Amino acid sequence: MASVADATYLDLENPTDEARLDRPQLTLSGLRGLVVIDEVQRRPELFPLLRVLADREDAPAQFLLLGSASPELVKDASESLAGRVRFLDLGGFDATEVGFEHWQRLWLRGGFPRSFLSADDAESADWRNDFVRTFLTRDLPQLGVTIPAQQLRRFWTMVAHYHGRTWNAAEIAGSLGVNYKTATIYLDLLTGAFMVRQLQAWTENVGKRVRKAPKVYLRDSGLLHSLLGIDTLPQLQSHPKLGASREGFAPEHLLRLLRIRDSEAFYWATHAGAEVDLFVVKGARRYGFEFKYADAPRATKSLHVALQDLSLERLFVVYPGSTDYPLDERIEVVGFAGVGRVGEVM
Repeated sequence: MASVADATYLDLENPTDEARLDRPQLTLSGLRGLVVIDEVQRRPELFPLLRVLADREDAPAQFLLLGSASPELVKDASESLAGRVRFLDLGGFDATEVGFEHWQRLWLRGGFPRSFLSADDAESADWRNDFVRTFLTRDLPQLGVTIPAQQLRRFWTMVAHYHGRTWNAAEIAGSLGVNYKTATIYLDLLTGAFMVRQLQAWTENVGKRVRKAPKVYLRDSGLLHSLLGIDTLPQLQSHPKLGASREGFAPEHLLRLLRIRDSEAFYWATHAGAEVDLFVVKGARRYGFEFKYADAPRATKSLHVALQDLSLERLFVVYPGSTDYPLDERIEVVGFAGVGRVGEVM
């Protein structure tokens, strides 16, 4: 990898840098070392050229492409760079970066740096509301999305109210006045833009009827709260979506801290009521996670059913407290600040 000292940085939101790429082959072919192209999703026509430049025998340059949309959402990205690229998903701040003592502010405001670092909650809320508007009216249209911004905002708000629930496209579609296929397309758009996580169901046959539709979560808790009209911690603590918000915030951080791939993460729920909020498959090993907004979680029948039916190595109950304690030989309560330790036993 080229050193930072050798790097050339091009920001496609900077008119000067964007103008330099009006003749992309002339500009990029002459660069050496590390070439950073930020907001690359604004110029999808660059990807075929980048494939050619990446295939040069002497490899005089290496390209670091930064963007705010998945390759599946950016035309030509996946096909042009297949086999020549490594993907790394980066989120906003997490608790290890801001300090676990600030986890409630992180929960309320989310991980976008300008939101978290705002002078007060009101300024943070204003920034997030502006972000939502800009995302819908500028960022998505740049990706070729032609859905009216107001329509997509209504859908996004409905998804916020669905946060932590099993996805029901027909119900959402009926409320929005579209068909269920259109609702699914909208959801996939927000997923590809890293705004929504679809947590897939684990449907292995264990002799019980299990739910198969994905659960949906807004990946950033601050954006969730903005779409729900929540600006302060007291408002959040008295809101009906308090538990669902917590259920989405904690696992999102755990997935990042433990470097769990999307292909390894599921949820499991039976129609009889047994469930696990997060089910992780690491090779032949299986782990379960429950997330509780309670002072002292206890063992439940549901946990024991999941432990047996899913053949779990361990089951962790994550809560806001600071004291870790066992509930059973394979069930342990872990404080939010201690979730990083879980990686040592996985």
